[in-house]
Amino acid sequence: MPNHHLSDGEISSEALLSYQKAFDSEPRFRQSMNAVCAAPITKVALNRRRVAQLDHTFSHHLTEGKATSQNSSGRCWLFAALNTMRIIAMEKMNLSDDFELSQNYLSFWDKMEKANYFLESIIETWQEPNGSRLIDFLMISPIQDGGQWHMFVNLTRKYGVIPKRAMPETDSSGSTAQMNALITGKLREYACQLREAASKGASIAELRAMKQGMNESVYRMLVIHLGEPPRAFDWQWRDKDKNFHRDGVITPQAFYEKYIAQELDERVCLIHCPQPSKQYNTLYTIKYLGNVVGGEIIKYLNVELSTLKKAAIDQIKSGEAVWFGCDVGKHLEREMGVMDLEMYDYELVYGTKNGLSKAQRLDYGHSQMTHAMVFTGVDLDDQDRPRKWRVENSWSDKNGDKGFFLMTDAWFDEYMYEVVVRREFVPEELLKVLETEPVPLEPWDPMGALAMAE
Repeated sequence: MPNHHLSDGEISSEALLSYQKAFDSEPRFRQSMNAVCAAPITKVALNRRRVAQLDHTFSHHLTEGKATSQNSSGRCWLFAALNTMRIIAMEKMNLSDDFELSQNYLSFWDKMEKANYFLESIIETWQEPNGSRLIDFLMISPIQDGGQWHMFVNLTRKYGVIPKRAMPETDSSGSTAQMNALITGKLREYACQLREAASKGASIAELRAMKQGMNESVYRMLVIHLGEPPRAFDWQWRDKDKNFHRDGVITPQAFYEKYIAQELDERVCLIHCPQPSKQYNTLYTIKYLGNVVGGEIIKYLNVELSTLKKAAIDQIKSGEAVWFGCDVGKHLEREMGVMDLEMYDYELVYGTKNGLSKAQRLDYGHSQMTHAMVFTGVDLDDQDRPRKWRVENSWSDKNGDKGFFLMTDAWFDEYMYEVVVRREFVPEELLKVLETEPVPLEPWDPMGALAMAE
């Protein structure tokens, strides 16, 4: 056989032998191999001492509803936002804690609006060549489940909200993969048709006329999968004290105004992004990220971690829950419902540890916001410093404390990216930044990630 000449950078047989000797020289690595080959790494690396320290009591603990379930869907951002609103409705109508607002209703309109937003983006970018990074990005997932706070605001303002029983869950609302795949295929087909028509000289008006027929098809598919959203519904209920109430026929917009009326204009989206490419005390937006054409754009006010944390604490102290976005999968013990940097001792198992900072994880694709939940409590020490946070999740009541999770403050520092708070909890000098023109970030920027973890 011909001699094999090593190229620069190739792993040599001598190097492989040295790796093997190094592994064999450490008995604990062989023990790790034996254990991990027989059981999941999360079971082997689980820090039992840390588990014994778990405590689901908090110095500040707000009123909560029962845990909800998004099932096999990426609608966490909708569930989290509606979970903050249902508390208001529960108090106004004296309802029990199992009351829910319809997640399926807003999900329907979100997908309808996303389809239109996508097609409008295709019309806007028709001169971009096939294969460009922007066109490739737009084609990835035009009608996925994920979202952001301002997308929720747009839906609520336009469509209102309704009780869950007025538009309950369907098979497809709780298991969205097939529906999303079929509608995505149709939207890509429509994108091709629009771009080809534009290349042959079709005007913007003609392209938008084509889009109307396309939207009609998407609406039909959504109705088949999710049911038809009501324009009005009959609302009556029996409260916790067994008293009967009847409101008659009411529209979703009127229901929202009467029983919730949250001051959405007073909410500010704060982010903590320590990347060198970003600046603190600066307003950002994301190109081509949205759902309602003509609606409010994404606006992120990037602040120091201490500012973001204090705003969240102050809002909880005031009696109001906090919608937030984080990278939920890191150092998560799902069954126990714990997010803790010390939950797993991977260094003991592997003999190496992660050396990336929060900024470096963002720069190198190792972290981004993946999931939205709600803070319903915080545990402050005697110096008013946070020790841990209580989290309302939407993964059913099977895990954690009947569906409620625990986040340590150290985990908060590393994997928390976003909170939505009232303007009164933002420093006065930063409120002025909200009036500035937002700096646009590319669609693929890590801050453009959508909350959609299941």
